[in-house]
Amino acid sequence: MQQDTLHNIVEAILLSAEKSLSLEKLLGFFEPEDLVNRDDVKKALAKLQQDCETRGYELVETARGFRFQTRAEYRQWVTRHWDEKPVKYSRALLETLALIVYRQPITRAEIEDIRGVAVSSHIIKTLQEREWIRIVGHKEVPGHPSLLGTTRQFLDYFNLKSLDDMPTLAEIKDIDELYPELDLAIKESLQNETERREIGTPSEE
Repeated sequence: MQQDTLHNIVEAILLSAEKSLSLEKLLGFFEPEDLVNRDDVKKALAKLQQDCETRGYELVETARGFRFQTRAEYRQWVTRHWDEKPVKYSRALLETLALIVYRQPITRAEIEDIRGVAVSSHIIKTLQEREWIRIVGHKEVPGHPSLLGTTRQFLDYFNLKSLDDMPTLAEIKDIDELYPELDLAIKESLQNETERREIGTPSEE
């Protein structure tokens, strides 16, 4: 298959995708007779990223794969498509999420010991419904409490390839700085997800 043709096909696949696609999943769109290998798809992705350098959107790679999304510098204009206000998360939820991110795997009781207050079941349920956290095992202590950790969905929302891309706690001068930053990142990530869909969804008009 000609590289230009492959480039256009990969672009069309990503534009119509409802979620990020890994290199392996992109390869799955081709039949053996197409004679397309991993290097061919990598070259097509690199070309797409280069093509986007002068456009209002970009091709980014997250933990779950590749996706198109609006560039951050144009967000204030793009978000005028929607009248809804961004979801506001409580400090308690953000603190709980931050502890799971930085101390995982961690139990609910350990989170409560650190915060000094009980963790609402609603907070855990909300984080699970967002698919940002999951049960990764059980601690070998009486009662075998669940161990909580983050998911690939969490990484995907925050445009992270891995947890290594998170700033270290040592880099945060004041732990309080983490919460407004995390709150802002959540809002921007939710907007990114909607904007990405807008790019790839044909108009119904």
